[in-house]
Amino acid sequence: MTGVACVIPAYNAASTLEAVARGLRAALPGVLLIAIDDGSSDPTHAVALASCDRVVRHSANRGKGAALRAGFAVALNEPVWAVATVDADGQHDPARAPELVDALSTADLAIGSRARTRGKMPLGRRITNALASAAVGAIVGASVPDAQSGYRAMRREVVERVHARGDRYEYETEFLIAAARAGYTIASVDVPTVYGVPSHFRAWGDSMRVVRAIWNHRTVERR
Repeated sequence: MTGVACVIPAYNAASTLEAVARGLRAALPGVLLIAIDDGSSDPTHAVALASCDRVVRHSANRGKGAALRAGFAVALNEPVWAVATVDADGQHDPARAPELVDALSTADLAIGSRARTRGKMPLGRRITNALASAAVGAIVGASVPDAQSGYRAMRREVVERVHARGDRYEYETEFLIAAARAGYTIASVDVPTVYGVPSHFRAWGDSMRVVRAIWNHRTVERR
């Protein structure tokens, strides 16, 4: 297995998805792009068909976690040794993808960390991100500078063996904790914080889901 697949969860991302796909192809020649149109109401599906190699379409919005889960299922049917995840809204610089993949030479999972440039985030996201990262780090017993970053790369084995609950943004936090508890090593790669388009992350509702996921893991850990 020599290839790399990149799962791109996309919701109403018609204006940004093509540029993300183009940037990934330039950064990772031969990458297999898997787009998940998560119930978009704009032309995201058409853009995905034109710019990506595999496309899954949800008839209704199911959430980022459900989209990632669907994308992972497609990736595992392909002869790839690593799976990356990149948001479709342009908040991740595709040019940094090789650094995440390269980090898998010494780690099982690599996270694109925005910790050094967290000050560029909206205040609510900045606070939630910092608190969640500290809490996750305490649970797994290791430094996790940016637990909520969706910019990641993982060895195939991690995707095969780690399973997380939740259908929305809490899925990524759950996945990270489950991977660490399964003994997989985690590396962080500094990436810039980019905010040019509105995020689908809802400061109150999605933050509460993340908090609930972390709390549930802390409760289990104490038993």
